[in-house]
This record gives sequence, C-alpha cells and structure tokens, in this order.
Amino acid sequence: MNSLEANIRENNTKGQLNAIRRGGDVPAIIYGGKDQNQKVSISKKLLKMLIEKENFLSNIISLNVNGKMQNVLPREVKYHILSDEPTHVDFLRVLPGVKIKIEVPVNFINHEKSPGLKRGGVLNIVRRKVELKCPSEKIPGSLTLDLDGIDIGESFKISSVKLEDDVVPTIQGRDFVIATLAAPTVMKEPEKPAEAEAAEGAEGAEGTEGAEGAAAADGDKSPADGSKGEKKEGDDKKPAEKKPTEKK
Repeated sequence: MNSLEANIRENNTKGQLNAIRRGGDVPAIIYGGKDQNQKVSISKKLLKMLIEKENFLSNIISLNVNGKMQNVLPREVKYHILSDEPTHVDFLRVLPGVKIKIEVPVNFINHEKSPGLKRGGVLNIVRRKVELKCPSEKIPGSLTLDLDGIDIGESFKISSVKLEDDVVPTIQGRDFVIATLAAPTVMKEPEKPAEAEAAEGAEGAEGTEGAEGAAAADGDKSPADGSKGEKKEGDDKKPAEKKPTEKK
C-alpha cells in the first residue's frame, strides 16, 4: 500500500490556494463516512510519482494526516488546462462495510502460452476496465485473465473472472465480453486460377493483333508508285497551251 504525508490547510480564498500550489503542494479534500470533510495539502512531487504508476484511481493509499493514519481512495484528480499539472485531488475514506463503485483494470498474463497468439491471432480487448461494486476494504487491484491454452475464436466473459461473493459487476443481467482472440486481420490474397490467367493472355494478344491490322490498313492507302501521297515538283503547274498553226 502506498502512503502520503498530508497537512491540514486553512484557506478561504483563491489567492491562498494559489499560494499553496506555488509552494509545491497540491490542495486536496478527504470526505466520506460520519467524519467531517478535511482540507489537506500534499506534496505535488510525491503525488505525481504515484499518478505515474498504474491504477492510481483504484489503489488504496495510506494518508498520514498530522500523524494520524487513515486509508483513502483517490476518486478524482483535476489538472491545469495548459501545464497538465495536478491542481486538486479528492480522497474517499475507506470504511469497513461501505460499498463503493470503482473501475478495476484488466490484466492479461501468459501471452507466450497462447496457441492462438502463436498462430498470428489478435487479442481484441473490449473492456480494459470493469466497473465493480464492492466493499471499500476488498477492492481488487486488477482482474487477471490467463491466456494459457487460449486459441483463436475463444473469448473471455465476466463469468470467466473469479470474484468474491460481495464483489459484483455493476452491469447485471448479461454475461458481457471482456476480450476475444480473433483471427489475423491481414489475409493472403488467393492466387488466380490458371484458366483466368490464360484468358487474360488471350485478350492481350487479340488487342496487339488488332493494332497491327489497323496499321497495315493505313499503309494500303499509299499510292502504287510508293510516293506515299507526296506531291512532286511541278504538279501544281498548268499544262502548256498549244498555239494554233497559221495557214499560208
């Protein structure tokens, strides 16, 4: 269980809150149960180290408030819109017997022992987190699903997960899917049958013969003397007129 040091803060204005943040701390509040809400501040450096770890919002933290230890659950973290630095945290008191709703992450193990993955199958995760309703002192760190022996076409449903009697999913009435092992997404294109390839070759040959025939037809239009229709010099001159012979 992770722990954090917290100090009780006394502030009533926005300026005082900003002063706390400038001093390297993050304002926070502790609520829940019969006790009154507590305004506290915690080290931003230590808080960021916990946030960077997995499942911060589903792990119980032991909070030391001025020497008094109490277990809390992070419920919401607010961030600065530009710097993305944490600016406020809400903590819920963990009290025995009190049930809460919480999203628990799903964890997969033994990838290397799955025959389906070895054959190129793809693990399609439908739900990376599952919302549960459970006593605050029995929050599971994660839901573990074992891929050992799982083949293509098989799936994990919520009934595949072993939960304690007082830990139940918030979705009731149906056995919803958490993940499936699907076939490879890239399929090899089937080869063309030999008849189709032969037909394509015949079409290409016919096209070539047609083009050659057209070219030959154009050549037949040339004059017989081989001049190819070119005008000879003098063709445009009129024939000389004959003068009438004079009678003696």
